[in-house]
Amino acid sequence: MNADIIPFSRQYAEETVAMWRESKERAIGQKEIHSVDSHIYFLTHILPEECEIHLALLDGKVVGIVAYNDTEINQLYIHCHYQGLGIGQMLLDQAKAKSSGRLTLYTFEVNLNAQRFYEKNGFAVVGRGHENEENLPDIQYEWRAK
Repeated sequence: MNADIIPFSRQYAEETVAMWRESKERAIGQKEIHSVDSHIYFLTHILPEECEIHLALLDGKVVGIVAYNDTEINQLYIHCHYQGLGIGQMLLDQAKAKSSGRLTLYTFEVNLNAQRFYEKNGFAVVGRGHENEENLPDIQYEWRAK
């Protein structure tokens, strides 16, 4: 499935946050700990300071987000109804193409779908722990260009 990949624009903030929260809650089985307003603030003011942010759109609807810089993927979420259709692959490929040749990321240990996705795409486990606000065990992955 071919989605349009566009730079993040404030006009999509509320829709992006709604998709992101639903996807994350389903992945980890836990409600988001931040309010919608603080999540929107994070997306529009804090995340852009550290990362490029791109959205995947299908028929004008936000179906995915990736936030990354040249060494790290900070966020990658796909709408629950559009997972497994290649949209995550498109966003991941975007981050890889603009990387320094090495990317790290964290995913929650309970998110088995994400683990399969990253491992299929050449990421290897380099650490484990739970340094996150959700206080859940997580896995650190690394990818290196060949």
